[in-house]
Amino acid sequence: MAVTPVDLNDKKILITGPTGQVALPVVEALSAIADVTALARFSDDSSRQMIESMGVKTVKADLADKATLANCPTDFDYVINFAVVKSGDFDYDLKANAEGVGNLMTHCKSVKAFLHFSSTAVYEYAGQEPRRESDPLGDNHRVMFPTYSIAKIAAETVCRFVARQHDIPTTIARLSVPYGDNGGWPYFHLLMMKEGIPIDIHPEKPNYYNLLHSSDYIAKLPYLLAAATKEVTTTNFGGSQATSIEEWCAYLAELSGFEPVFADNPKAFGSLQIDATRMHELIGETSMNWKQGIRSMVENLAPELIKG
Repeated sequence: MAVTPVDLNDKKILITGPTGQVALPVVEALSAIADVTALARFSDDSSRQMIESMGVKTVKADLADKATLANCPTDFDYVINFAVVKSGDFDYDLKANAEGVGNLMTHCKSVKAFLHFSSTAVYEYAGQEPRRESDPLGDNHRVMFPTYSIAKIAAETVCRFVARQHDIPTTIARLSVPYGDNGGWPYFHLLMMKEGIPIDIHPEKPNYYNLLHSSDYIAKLPYLLAAATKEVTTTNFGGSQATSIEEWCAYLAELSGFEPVFADNPKAFGSLQIDATRMHELIGETSMNWKQGIRSMVENLAPELIKG
């Protein structure tokens, strides 16, 4: 039985990592119904101005440095943490991602619920076997992002510790492959296809993932927040339909006429299909058909590439 979603209308919500590809559509959607504050390092003034143009308050802070949180309010109803650092420097990335979530949660410990976005990159590679929340964790993304998987695992651990120390209702959502009208992994594949650049794929084929459209992850936020518990709820979070890189590139070829060139590479990311059982029990199924989502993405970002 799915949880009853919380009502986010007129609520005070803090969103971290607001300028990222995943978070930006959330900031835009919630700014229309709630009192939203966005927290980031904002090294670029234009990105801060862009966020503020939506009617969103901004706080300039670095989660790795708890002193910079002094100017951040604490009276939020909900916190949604999208912040992630992938500098490749283990010391800084562990401090920013793992200690950072601890600094943030401690600062905002009176919230009704805290939602931390993790990643399916925490799972040990296991071929085409769908990954359950209880499955072994591992250094999945080392080849491309040296610190990413380990920092994500560490961040989950700190998140659970602080939630239990301060009785903060918390959900950890392990995100699969997010995409939408502002891009994502399939869009990069389309650009590679256009230029004839080979797309590395793992030789254990097909390479399955669960594409999650921005319309679905926005719609499910109130459910993920409602699922939060003081013991910490951990769930996979991806589209209900599993599809493969090979399948979505074939569909992109159908749309554009550009054929993919695949290159077998045992070091490429392999399948990371999720077992969606717990997700469906908690928050229900997603709505966007992956083909409809990809077509919408291309129509929005590169309509000239659609043949005919």
